[in-house]
Amino acid sequence: MIARANRIAGLVALILGVVALGGCEKPPQVTGQQGFRGTGMVDVRTPMAVEQALARNQVPAALPAAPPSGTKAGLVFQNVKVLGDTDVTEFTRLMNAMTTWVAPKEGCAYCHDVANLADDSKYTKVVARRMIEMTRHINASAKTHVAETGVTCYTCHRGNAVPQYIWHKAAPGEGGMTGFTDGQNVAAPVVGLTSLPYDPFADLIAAKAPAQAIRVAANTALPTGPSRSIKDTEETYGLMMHLSQALGQNCTFCHNTRSFYDWEGNPPRRATAWHGIQMVRDLNEQFLTPLASTLPAERLGPTGDGPKLNCATCHQGASKPLGGVSMLQDYSVLK
Repeated sequence: MIARANRIAGLVALILGVVALGGCEKPPQVTGQQGFRGTGMVDVRTPMAVEQALARNQVPAALPAAPPSGTKAGLVFQNVKVLGDTDVTEFTRLMNAMTTWVAPKEGCAYCHDVANLADDSKYTKVVARRMIEMTRHINASAKTHVAETGVTCYTCHRGNAVPQYIWHKAAPGEGGMTGFTDGQNVAAPVVGLTSLPYDPFADLIAAKAPAQAIRVAANTALPTGPSRSIKDTEETYGLMMHLSQALGQNCTFCHNTRSFYDWEGNPPRRATAWHGIQMVRDLNEQFLTPLASTLPAERLGPTGDGPKLNCATCHQGASKPLGGVSMLQDYSVLK
């Protein structure tokens, strides 16, 4: 009986070990120097993760362009509040492309009453119009982050009516036997399955003027000014964990980790990331948060807010969305 019990215990231990290792990345890891020698700025990547990110970031072929007709879309179609000054040929081409980018299964009917294309009764059409305005806003006003590569609807949607990577404000912990979680200690995927606060977005990237600053590292050995709480620090690290996962990189991609406070010796990518955070805040406040009043209840989060974007919405595991390939060159009307 004892021997049998030992065998069963050993089998259980083996199964638990396999389950525990199931979430680990398979070797081998590949490393590469990111900064000056001796600084420890080394990029660590797993080939399997690189392959997965590559598969998610393939660029679809552009629809063939046609010669311009010389007639504006606003003169052919009714109720064209955006892109009305676009040549009708290019306008129609963009609408067809948007269908494949956003609603390949539903087709035009996802946004339109096909019997009356001018009708605005579908909320999806109202939202799509606002998203076109947002896309053009990014391409015109956020070059410090997107440069000339720019974005299109496909950058976020990738064939999904609702982008795969969005966020809502998280509901507070309910308490119960485990006590009040205060927004942390639940091993959330968005913060790398750590015990860090599981909503690092609401306070840090929901608006142009965030509820709190991201920077928490001091530049002196002892406190010399207003101190930050441990939870503030944990929330900042939660956002950094999200950035790391969203870009498929570790901390040294943007930071010289000898001093997170100091910008000296950092790669230029840190400035690019800083501008990206400002862009995300701007888009969430100006375009996405206001859509909560337009969206139906099933599209709202547990606290009644609408979906918003973060770094993963565009990047999806790649340091440059879609591998840095510009789809905007084929759809310049979105500039």
